[in-house]
Amino acid sequence: MTYLIMSLITIVSILLILVVLVQNPKGGGLSSAFGGSSASMIGGVKRTNDFLEKATWSLAIALLVLVIAVNVINPSQGSEALPESQVSEELDNATPSFQTPIQPAAPATELPASAE
Repeated sequence: MTYLIMSLITIVSILLILVVLVQNPKGGGLSSAFGGSSASMIGGVKRTNDFLEKATWSLAIALLVLVIAVNVINPSQGSEALPESQVSEELDNATPSFQTPIQPAAPATELPASAE
C-alpha cells in the first residue's frame, strides 16, 4: 500500500510541476497561446487561467493528503531509533587523560630579571 501511495505522490508531483511551469506569472502562459486577450475564443483567457489555478490547488491538496496518508499508514519507518555511532560510544567509554582539574597559575610576586 505504501508503494502505491508513493507512486501516486510521484505522479502528482510531476503533474504539479508541469501545471506550474505552464503558467505565466504575468498572466500570459497557456492562455496567451490560445489567442491572447481575445474574449471570443473558445475557452477564453479567463477560463484557461481558472482551470490552471484550480488544477494547481487540486494537485497541491492531493499531494498534501497523500504525504499525510503515507505517514499515517506507515508511521514506524521514520521513528525507529538510530543505532549509536562508534564515535559516541568511544566518547562515552573514554576516560579523561588528566585526573585533577587544571588550577590557575599563582600570581607572580616578583618580576623576572629581564623585565626590570
